[in-house]
Amino acid sequence: MKKQCKSVPFFVVAVLAFTLILGGGLFGSPAQAQIKLTYANFPPATTFPCVQMERWKAEVEKRTAGKVAVQTFPGGTLLPAKNIFDGVIAGTADIGNLAMSYQPGRFPVSEAIDLPLGFTSAKAASLALYDLIEKYNPKEFEKVKIITLFTCPPADFMTKAPVKSLKDLKGMELRTSGTGTEVLKLLGAIPIGMPQSEAPEAIQKGIVKGNVSSMEILKDFNFASYLPYATEANLFVVSFAVVMNKDKWNSLPEDVKKVIDDLRREQALWTGTYVDNHVKEALAWSKEKYKHQLFNLPAPEMGEIQKLLKPMQDSYVKKVTAAGLPGDQILKDATALKDKYEKQYKK
Repeated sequence: MKKQCKSVPFFVVAVLAFTLILGGGLFGSPAQAQIKLTYANFPPATTFPCVQMERWKAEVEKRTAGKVAVQTFPGGTLLPAKNIFDGVIAGTADIGNLAMSYQPGRFPVSEAIDLPLGFTSAKAASLALYDLIEKYNPKEFEKVKIITLFTCPPADFMTKAPVKSLKDLKGMELRTSGTGTEVLKLLGAIPIGMPQSEAPEAIQKGIVKGNVSSMEILKDFNFASYLPYATEANLFVVSFAVVMNKDKWNSLPEDVKKVIDDLRREQALWTGTYVDNHVKEALAWSKEKYKHQLFNLPAPEMGEIQKLLKPMQDSYVKKVTAAGLPGDQILKDATALKDKYEKQYKK
C-alpha cells in the first residue's frame, strides 16, 4: 500500500519558489557580476588610500550597473606594500595601490612630485602628479595600466615639544620615511627611518621625539594622544599610483574600460579633496579631544626651508638626467604644475 504524501501548505510552496528564483536554483542563474576584479592595498582600512579604494569600487560597480564586482584587500592582506607593483604585474592582484617612494629609483618621473616643492594641499599635488604622468607616459609604468594617481597631504612636524622655529629642530630625533630622510638632514634634525606602524611605540619609548608625516594621522592613528604639538611646514608629499594588470585590462570590454578611464582624473581630484578635508577634521578633533596645538613657522623661515632643501632638486636633476631622462625639464614641469594648481586651489 502506497504511502500518501501529505499536502504542503501553499505559503510554504510560494516561499520556496521565491527563494529558488532569487537564488537561481530551478528558475535561472544567480544575479552575479560578469567581471570580478581584486584590488590590493597596504594601509589600514580606515586610512585615506583605502577610503579612496572603496569609493572607486562603489563608483565602478554603480556605473557598470553591476557588470563589474571589485573585491578589496586593505591592510596588506593580499600583497604587502613593497610587493604590490610586482604583484599586479604578475597577476596576484588585478589592481593595486602603491607608494612610489617605497622603491627609490624605480619611478624617476613620479619622484619629481615627491621632492620638497612646497605643495600646500593634496588636491594640488594630486593633479600635478596626474598631469605630469599624463605628459611623459613614463617607462616606469609601461607594464601596467594606470587607473588613477594621487598624493597624501604635505608632511608636517608632529612633536612632543613645540617646534616654533627651525632652531627648535636642531638635533631632534624624528620618525620619517622615503624623501623625509634627506629633508630632515638638511633641516638639522635627526631622521629615524621606520614604518608608520612602528612609530607609536618608538615615540612612547622616547626613541624618537616626533613624527614627520601628513597630519590626518593625528586622528587615524591617534598620534594626537602623545604628540601634543604640530607645526605646519609643507615639506613634501608622498605620491601613489593605482595600477591594473595589463592582461586583465586588455581583457575588459570597451564599455567597462570607458567607465574606468572616465574615473581616472575624477578619482585623483576626489581623493585630494577628501584627504585635505580629513586633515582639517583631524586637527579639529585633536584640539577638542587633547587640546592639541598647531603652530606655523614664520614666513621668512618657510622661505629658508626652500633654500635649505634646494640641493635635493639639484641632485634629482643630476640623477635623472644620468639615467637618460630630461631631468631639468621634468622638474620645471612639476614646478609649473604646482604653481598652476596651488593658484587654482588656494587654501
